[in-house]
Amino acid sequence: MSTSLPMFPLNAVIFPGVSVPLNVFEDRYRALVHHLLRVEDPTQRLFGSVGIREGYEVGEHGSQSLFRVGCRVQLTEVEARPDGTFSIVAVGLDRIQLERLDTSGAFPVGQVVDCPETTAEVPEELLRRAREVFTAYRAALADIRTDPYSGELPRDPSYLSWTLAACAPLPLQERQALLEAEDAADRLRLVTDLLRGELRAMNVLPSLPATDVARTRWSPN
Repeated sequence: MSTSLPMFPLNAVIFPGVSVPLNVFEDRYRALVHHLLRVEDPTQRLFGSVGIREGYEVGEHGSQSLFRVGCRVQLTEVEARPDGTFSIVAVGLDRIQLERLDTSGAFPVGQVVDCPETTAEVPEELLRRAREVFTAYRAALADIRTDPYSGELPRDPSYLSWTLAACAPLPLQERQALLEAEDAADRLRLVTDLLRGELRAMNVLPSLPATDVARTRWSPN
């Protein structure tokens, strides 16, 4: 069954379990933040996010310009500025699929359904390879930029897959493919292959990877 959910389309992909800083300045998304702040229970300050295929605006094509699989997100921190804009932090909760988008109100509202991933056992060898490749990637970056991840990697296979997906140096389309992967095992295989490709490229021409863009304070609206 579909449910209504305020929507904040982004020119980025949000993953479950990952915190995202956002700079909110467009009128309709300022209205969305005001709406969420009126929700008394902070745990219910929820909205949805789906990636925009191109550009920053939904435009006349409506939901056709959006990816359909996205993430349910919880607002966790809000800083109101004197000019009426907001700096917020939100954390991804779980996957959703957008069925339709209504942009006629003060802010976009989507009809969404849950999009749980399938449960499958993750082979230990796959977990080992994923950790080793990401460790090699972190080491390769040591001399040219800060570590893309601090602390120990998660032990849970699902959360590990989301963490590596969030840290991987990928363009929007490939990040979307990671979000849409059937299960944690598929996601870990894909992100491991993509990180290996990044390492090969760095061996030829050391440079800052594309994730620098993804880890800035996003201002997609």
